[in-house]
Amino acid sequence: MSAQFFHDFPVMQMGWALALSLVISALGFIRSDWFISIGYGLSMTGLAILFEIIWWDHLTVFSAIQLSLLTFYGIRLASYLISRESKPSYAKELQASKQRSQHLQGFLKIVIWLTVAVLYVAMAAPAAWVLHAHQPTQVSQYLGVTLMALGVVIEMLADDQKTAFKAVNPDQFMQQGLYRFSRCPNYFGEMLFWTGNLICALQVMSGVATLLLALIGWLCIELIMLGSARRLEFKQEQRYAENTEFQAYVQQVPILIPFIPLYSLKRLKIYLG
Repeated sequence: MSAQFFHDFPVMQMGWALALSLVISALGFIRSDWFISIGYGLSMTGLAILFEIIWWDHLTVFSAIQLSLLTFYGIRLASYLISRESKPSYAKELQASKQRSQHLQGFLKIVIWLTVAVLYVAMAAPAAWVLHAHQPTQVSQYLGVTLMALGVVIEMLADDQKTAFKAVNPDQFMQQGLYRFSRCPNYFGEMLFWTGNLICALQVMSGVATLLLALIGWLCIELIMLGSARRLEFKQEQRYAENTEFQAYVQQVPILIPFIPLYSLKRLKIYLG
């Protein structure tokens, strides 16, 4: 039963991946919020590079594109987060983040470290499955890398647009650019990116453990994005409670997915983050 469960699962290679993820995400021991921010971005870049080294002989054009997108995603996210922390407009948020993580000490930090390291491997795993399978390019890879590219572009544009807007209008809510179609386009972009990463491997995954790890990674990041959007909804509602323009905005613009008339996640019961 155990052998069947782990059929075609590259145990040794994924062990190396976990070890690398543990090393990089250990940045969180310097500052707890880095477990899920800078450590997250750099872990994705590190895992993409590791997979490329391990399965160099298995690279195809599309698997190389998938790995390049993962690498770019991680570098961009980490550099964006580092840059954001230096901006005066983010000072209050940074202080609040530090205060929220002050209680994370000792054993709890170790649990978070181990958990996020496993999660990051699970999220990146579909790229490993594509390489490990060493099959001709599948239809799912064409669709997958397209969604990944679209997702990272949406997230990047949304972050840049909001950063530029807040630098000039720190006390106003963002409703320009991509924010005309979604109140959280950056979170939507990330959800799209990881959905594309999973789709890349749909036609090559074999074995229960392989499928489960990929699905767990995808499901967790999707629930984390839902939780992040929900948390932002409560925060903005409190901050702009007296702003009639904001009240009209939240009733007209979907909270997450453009053109899908879902305007609130307050009643959401299943989410992470």
